[in-house]
Amino acid sequence: MRTRLASLAALLLTLVALTAGTGQAQAAGYRYWSYWDLAGDAWTYATQGPASAHPGDGAVEGFRFAVSADSQDATKPRSAPSFEAVCGSTPTKDNTKRVALVIDFGTPQDAARGETPPAPRTACAQVAPDATTADALAAVAKPLRYNSAALLCAINGYPRAGCGEQVGDTAPAPKPAAKDNAGGGPSVGLLTGAAAVVALAGAAIWQSRRRRGN
Repeated sequence: MRTRLASLAALLLTLVALTAGTGQAQAAGYRYWSYWDLAGDAWTYATQGPASAHPGDGAVEGFRFAVSADSQDATKPRSAPSFEAVCGSTPTKDNTKRVALVIDFGTPQDAARGETPPAPRTACAQVAPDATTADALAAVAKPLRYNSAALLCAINGYPRAGCGEQVGDTAPAPKPAAKDNAGGGPSVGLLTGAAAVVALAGAAIWQSRRRRGN
């Protein structure tokens, strides 16, 4: 009997521990286009937006669509081609500059429901010397879409809708079972019941030892 009661108590404590860990689900991040500069053969997160950046002739700029929590977690473009690989066949022209663009539309896992990401592509934009990265992107990857806050929402028309929307975990947060569980943790009733059973189990074990002693 003592073994059975001890096992029951351990099972209930495990249930309480598992329930305590099922709090409010945390958001996975935001679905958006991130902007990158290629330095050597490594991507670095751009320190300014594409509408403010003025890349020089020979620059390689990248864009990646993915779900990311923030700039520290942002997903880089999956390829890092050299400027020559993208723009080597584009002849120079007076009063222009060439900017290599890498556009990575991401994976199906990061796409919104009903969307299929196009294959990644590169393009060489030949633009005015004072053109921004946004100008270069508009020259080779229309249609672009921006929101009212000037956030880049779509490149080449992808995605069709949405702009930096929050994306949650795949598992929905469990709903409180009663009013005493409004905080998202284990209910007071569950904790109290488990504590009572554990206490009874302990008392039964003590009684069993006492009888044996007599």
